[in-house]
Amino acid sequence: MKKLMSALLITIMAIALAACGNGEEAKKQSEDKPKTEEKSKEQQEQAKQMEEMQKKMDKQKVDKDKVVAVVNDEKLKGEDYNNILTSSQMQFQQMGQDPTSEKAAEQIKKQTIDSLVGQTLLMQQADEKGYKATDEEINKQLDQVKKKYKSDKEFEKAMKEAGFSMEELKTQVAENIKYTNYVEKEIKVDEVTEEEMKKFYDQFASQQGKDQKAPKFEEVKPQIKTQLEQQKKQEKLVQHVEELKENAKVDVKI
Repeated sequence: MKKLMSALLITIMAIALAACGNGEEAKKQSEDKPKTEEKSKEQQEQAKQMEEMQKKMDKQKVDKDKVVAVVNDEKLKGEDYNNILTSSQMQFQQMGQDPTSEKAAEQIKKQTIDSLVGQTLLMQQADEKGYKATDEEINKQLDQVKKKYKSDKEFEKAMKEAGFSMEELKTQVAENIKYTNYVEKEIKVDEVTEEEMKKFYDQFASQQGKDQKAPKFEEVKPQIKTQLEQQKKQEKLVQHVEELKENAKVDVKI
């Protein structure tokens, strides 16, 4: 069920392929440095710690073919679980937490399976209601990704290095569009009010230090509105998933 990871895949593709595109420049810069130059002990230690952390995080993965849950007779495999697991681990690291601690590992496991089940239920609903991606929508999104590269040849090379075929990417893009269209049209939220934006701004402004001056309300109003809209959408989406769970047959296997 790779389709469930379409949104994440698009993000990873944009970043990973861009990194591949910059590989030659990085290589050139490294060749310009004296060959005798070595990593400092601090850099070596940091690299070692990152490697050890990655090994610990990899231990939290499950076999890619293992059935981790069954949602309305649809089997979810370890491959899908592991993809979301990686995202969950990254979130914990970004918050400055150790994702390999016993407590964090349990939280991550629950968060990952909940997310996987929730995505599955939403995709099932999108299919049931007949949501589909048009060729025009698919090609438009593919073009946006391709624009990050100098040529089709460079893009195809990066795709190969990332382990994706064009057919797989098209499938992922189509599923991502279907999911997005479903959420945008089915999950309705109330308009963000002026009062809500002002309250958010006042809280933000009050948290600024003595040497910091908050920008004027009108200057950041568009950003505040966008953030509050996303927050409302997320809250409504969580509520929607919980409602779907009440009428669904969910059997978690791990």
